[in-house]
This record gives sequence, structure tokens and C-alpha cells, in this order.
Amino acid sequence: MAERMSARQAVAALTGTTPDGAPAGFTELPAPKDTSAPDGPLAWQGYDESRARAATRTGEDESVICGTARVGGTETVLISFEFGFLGGSLGERTGDRLEAAYTHARERRLPVVSLIATGGSRMQEGMLALLQLQRVARQSALTRAAGLAQIAVVRDPTTGGGWATLGAGADVILALPGAQIGFAGSRVRPADADPYAYTAEAQLTAGHIDAVVRPEELRDTVAHWLTLLTDGARGSDHDGASVAAAEPPAALGHAAPPGTGWDAVSLARDSRRPRAEAYLDAYFTSRASVDGDRCGGTDPGTRCGFGVHEGRTVAYAAQCGTPTLPAGYRTAARLIRLADRLGLPVLTLVDTPGAANDAEAERSGAGAAIADLFAAVATARVPVTTLLIGEGGSGGALALAAPGNTWATPDSYFSVIAPELATAILKRPPSETRATADQLKLRPQDLLSLGVIRGIVPPAAN
Repeated sequence: MAERMSARQAVAALTGTTPDGAPAGFTELPAPKDTSAPDGPLAWQGYDESRARAATRTGEDESVICGTARVGGTETVLISFEFGFLGGSLGERTGDRLEAAYTHARERRLPVVSLIATGGSRMQEGMLALLQLQRVARQSALTRAAGLAQIAVVRDPTTGGGWATLGAGADVILALPGAQIGFAGSRVRPADADPYAYTAEAQLTAGHIDAVVRPEELRDTVAHWLTLLTDGARGSDHDGASVAAAEPPAALGHAAPPGTGWDAVSLARDSRRPRAEAYLDAYFTSRASVDGDRCGGTDPGTRCGFGVHEGRTVAYAAQCGTPTLPAGYRTAARLIRLADRLGLPVLTLVDTPGAANDAEAERSGAGAAIADLFAAVATARVPVTTLLIGEGGSGGALALAAPGNTWATPDSYFSVIAPELATAILKRPPSETRATADQLKLRPQDLLSLGVIRGIVPPAAN
């Protein structure tokens, strides 16, 4: 079990502490007036006594505290749950505070960081407690539509509606090591359920959260994320026109254009050619990754995240030279839509022999995932810049390419189909594969003459 923090200890993990141990610089928002009836809306006998005992034990008068503070250099609305107060459960008063916090964030145009530790909805308030999930979901949606970032820090435990709204609905989800996370709480799961499936580590493996972060690293990690996510165009109605496109990276590999089509294919398939990681490292001074498609999948051959290039934030989605899995396409689509909402330019790096085409990929919805990525790129209001850095294998590569703003390195190719497959489909002997590669006009200079790409990027200046 992970070490449990109080609500104020969790805030202090991001803000630091004053000499008396309180969160530094934390200004609590005024709590809405309490209009609840004796023993709550259900007149649940002993409910007031339970709340009074919880208040005495924790020093809090409700299961959540809300306020503002600077995290790193970013003014932020902080929402922090007190699990010691009736299991951090959500009731009507909790909903009042959460709505007030989200409203304050939108009025001041501040990002929201939720530090969550909750067991779900409060039984003593019945369905009126459960309805708070709709209320929270609406506030989160309004804040999302306003173009404001939401980060969740998932503490131990986070289950039920708190996970299904504040947690899983955030733009970036971080979790503390060993935290219990899941829609089903420990007392309502099947007796034979695998306990590991409800841990932060399992949720990361399944693509449901972005990172597991140690408590001592939490402050710097959240501060970095806030810096990255609040650098975009302001205002919920931005049309992307004020966002400057990302410049394509310089070429890192072979400098001379290939002589033949097969030369282009050979250069792109060379195991010594620089891959996406090398390009990302050279392009960004710092970066942080988003991980997973939020549908139970990850793709180790796709890198997505946000980084700092020449002092500003650029979102990136990069293929790493392997067949791209459906989860990779869904993660890239998620990344592009988030960048679009936050007003941040996007850089994509194309390098794949094609989409994964085995039976598992089909069961995982390869076609739908590719279609969704095509739609995300096509509808993005912010500019998308693409650099072809290796293989451009058919539609599985094109889905990540920006119409009208795709560039290529000298050691890359883009083709409607691989030369070997084209040769087989045309019923030609294998000996004609090289000639077929020439006919496909797949070299960078061919792509430029055809208008497929804007240009061939030169090597980095020494």
C-alpha cells in the first residue's frame, strides 16, 4: 500500500511548506454556504455525528479543500481530497466546493490540478451524492472547452466516481507509486479479482495513466507539466491562426539524396539511421510524455508528449520505425486533440513500414484508430508540421502526416505500398523489385516534384 497523505500534505508536496508546516502560498477558496438539512438530505441517523468526528480527526470540515497557489511558476487552482474525512467521499457539499473551484479557474483562466484520494460517492446522501458525478463532469467539460489544462495526481486510494471523473477525465494523469486505482473499490470487487490490476503500475501498463511519480519528484514533475501545458494560445475560441507552426527538425542522417528508388528504401531501412528518439533529443531542450490510448492499450513504437523547443511548447507524436499499433494511432489522436484545445503547435515524425496488420491489430480496431487519427489531423486548428525521417509505409504513415506541411530527410521514402508488395501484386518476379521501386517515385526528390512534400530538410549546421 502506498503512503497516504492528508489533503494539506498533498498540497504541500507541490507548494512546499511554511515554518509551521502549512502549504506555502496556498490561499483557500471560500467554502460555499452550507445549507444541508440535519443529518443530510436522507435524514440518515448519525450522519451529522459522523461528520463531526471526521472533522475532529482530520481538522477539515469536508472531504475536499480547494484553493490557489503557485506550482513552480504557474498560478494554479488546487483541489485536494482528505481521505480521512469519510473516505474522501463526494457529497453535495463536496460538489459545491468542486463547482466553485472550477468556476474560479475559468474566471481567472487558471489550470486545475486535482490531488485525488477518494472512495467514491457518500452513501449517507444516497442518489443525491451520486448525482455529484454529473455535476463534476460538467464542470470539467466546461473547463476543457475553455482551453484550460487539467492535471490529476492520483493518490491512494482513488476509486469509484472520483476516479471516473476527476481522475480518468484529466488531460494528464500522474499517480503515486502503489496507489490503489480503479472504478471498483476493494470491498465491492469480485473475490477472485487480481489485486495488481487495481494499482497505479497496472494502470500505467494498460495505458490509462501517463506516469507513476515518486512523492519527492512530484513538485518538479507537476511544475514542468504546468509550464508545458499553459504555453499555448489563450481563450476557448482560438482558431489556431495566431499559433506559429513548428519548424521541421534538421536531418541527422545521410545527407545526400538517394540515386535510385531502391537506394531510398535501403537508406530508410538501414539499422544505423537515426530514429525518432535521436530527433526528439536534438529538437527539444526538455520534454514530458503522455502514455497510452485510454482504451487499455499502449504502443512502445509511438512516442507522444510535449517539449520545449526554442523557448516554447510544441506537442509531438513520433513513430519509431516499427509497425504502428492501433493504440499508437489512438494515443497520437489524443495528443493532437489536446494540443489543439490548448493552442499548441504539433510536430509529427513519420517512420513506419506501415500499420500493424496482424489479427490482434484487427481485433483492436486498426481501421477505426487510423480513421480517428486522420480526422484529428484534418480538423486541428493549430498548425501541424510533419517530418518524414525514415520509412513512409502507405496509409499507416500518411495518417500522421500534415496535409501541405510535410517535409522529408534525405534518407527517407514515402510510398503507396512497399516495393516488394507492389511487385508481388503486379505478379512480377522478385528480381524486378528494384525497378518497381523506381516506378513508384518514392524518393524524397520524387516526392518534392510531385508536390507530396514541401521540401527536403538539410543536415544540422555544425
